[in-house]
Amino acid sequence: MSVQADNVRQHVRKSYAEVAEASNEGGCCGEVSSCCGVSDDAAINTLISTRLGYSEDDLTRVPEGADMGLGCGNPRAIASLKAGEVVIDLGSGGGFDAFLSAHEVGEGGHVIGIDMTPTMLSKARANAEKGRFTNVEFRLGEIEHLPVADNTADIIISNCVINLSPDKQQVFRDAFRALKPGGRLAISDVVATAVMPDEMKNDPILHAGCMAGASLIEELESMMTEAGFTEIRIEPKDESRTFIRDWAPGRGVEDYVVSAYIEAVKPGCC
Repeated sequence: MSVQADNVRQHVRKSYAEVAEASNEGGCCGEVSSCCGVSDDAAINTLISTRLGYSEDDLTRVPEGADMGLGCGNPRAIASLKAGEVVIDLGSGGGFDAFLSAHEVGEGGHVIGIDMTPTMLSKARANAEKGRFTNVEFRLGEIEHLPVADNTADIIISNCVINLSPDKQQVFRDAFRALKPGGRLAISDVVATAVMPDEMKNDPILHAGCMAGASLIEELESMMTEAGFTEIRIEPKDESRTFIRDWAPGRGVEDYVVSAYIEAVKPGCC
C-alpha cells in the first residue's frame, strides 16, 4: 500500500472512531458531521434514515444507538434477502443494516459485520448484546482483506463505505472471493457522475465525508468486471443530490456525485 493510500485509510479510521465516540456520548461527530447524522436528538436520525429509504418499522427493530444516520441509501431494498442466508456487511458501523438483515435471514441465517474501526466494532457488539441478537457477529478487519473464508456468503451488502477505500479494485476482488458461486452484491454507495476538481478530490474532510473518494460509474463497472462479476447494474439516484448538498453546504459537491444502487453476481451457481 502506498503512503498516500495508508494516510487516507488512517484519516478515515480516525474520523469514524470520532463518530462512534460522539454517538456514545450523544453529541455531534466532528469533521464528518455534515453527513454522519449523529445527534442527541433521535428525531433527527429518524428523519435522515427515512429519507434514505428506511421505514419507521425498520427503526424500531434495531437496538437504540444502532441507527446513527450513516449511509446514502438502503441496500436491503435491493438485497432480496432469504431465510437461512449468510450475509456479510462491509463497513458495518454500529450494526444498523446488519441487525435489519438478521431479522430477514432468521435464526437459520447468519450476518457477519466487518469494520476497521475498533471503537465502532465495540459499539456494534454492545448493540448486539443489548438487542439479544444471536445470529450476528462483528469482526475487525478491512474491506479490502475480509476476515472470512472463501465462498462464505450468499450476499454482501454495504452502505456508503466502498467510496472510502483507497483500493476499490481490491475490495471487489475480495468480495468476489468471499461470495459463494451464485452469490450477489447489493450495495448503496456514492458514485461520481463527472470528474471532480482536484481541490475537492484531495480534500480529506470531503473524503471522510463520503464524497471525494467516489469513482466514476464506468470505472466501477470496469473494476467489478475485472474482479469477475457479471450482471452488473448501477442505478444512480438523481434525487439524492438534495441530501448530498447538505453534506457539504456551499461546496457544490452535488454537481459531481450521487447515491446509487449497485448490484452484481458471482457466476458459477447451477
